[in-house]
Amino acid sequence: MLTPATPHDVVCVGETMAVLSPPDARPLAGQKKLALTVGGAESNVACSLAALGHRVAWLSRVGADPLGRRILDDLTARGVDVSAVETDPERPTGVYFKDPGPDLTRTYYYRRESAATAMGPELSRLPLLRTARLLHLSGITAALSDTCADLMDVLIARRAAPGPLISFDVNHRPALWRHRPADAAPMLRRLARAADIVFVGRDEAEALWGTGQAAEVRELLRPAGVVVVKDAGHGATAYTEGGENGEDGKDGKETFVPAPPSRVVERVGAGDAFAAGYLSAAVLEGLGVAEGLRRGHRLAAAALATRDDVPA
Repeated sequence: MLTPATPHDVVCVGETMAVLSPPDARPLAGQKKLALTVGGAESNVACSLAALGHRVAWLSRVGADPLGRRILDDLTARGVDVSAVETDPERPTGVYFKDPGPDLTRTYYYRRESAATAMGPELSRLPLLRTARLLHLSGITAALSDTCADLMDVLIARRAAPGPLISFDVNHRPALWRHRPADAAPMLRRLARAADIVFVGRDEAEALWGTGQAAEVRELLRPAGVVVVKDAGHGATAYTEGGENGEDGKDGKETFVPAPPSRVVERVGAGDAFAAGYLSAAVLEGLGVAEGLRRGHRLAAAALATRDDVPA
């Protein structure tokens, strides 16, 4: 059990929401009952890492409401430390709905002015951020509000917590940037270039920066230490420059691991599972980049086979 003196392996920072979804694959509009779960990119990673046996904390803000309580209880039950999460007496917990379709599941977010949008640079002063081995963040947080963007800048670009490695998943969500779409590409590139480990999909790199070639994405994001470019069902390529998360890449190395055949029930959460698998094997357990990619694919496959945001 974690105690106040026990350092975490990983601290994940970002918003988690209550998730309302149909219990089957039928569209949302025709449903009479919905299942209540929780989900958020960074807490999805936290839950998967905790399930793999790592010491993990999640840092964010929730509303002083039943949905916020549900999030805290759910993450605690999964082995994630939520003791540093702030509860906001005025702002609500965010909510999103899943709408299954024949080809994909659409998501509808209700998170404007949520408790998590009030996160700001003051969170960077918390001691647990300095003692962890790794901080995991994503581009979703940068899009939530100006104060959230400031927090991301302080943690990643300015290294307010200088000890841990920084893991950054680009996680471009165009809908979150609709009020300032021109800011997304330069801001997400700047944050990615300042991180130690970057995860980015080939498709989102093409949408953001006009290039979908893995090697070009790597060049675009220099001097980031490790860049992992994911190509859906094709595979993932990691570019390493050495260091704790890529000992075999001190002179620069490209490692490609194909994705295994997977049964796809729903794609939500697969990228988060991949990031957790990579970080667990390549960084926390020191098993090398190739094993990190393989474990990432295995966890992603488990997420693809379920309608839950986090695979069992």
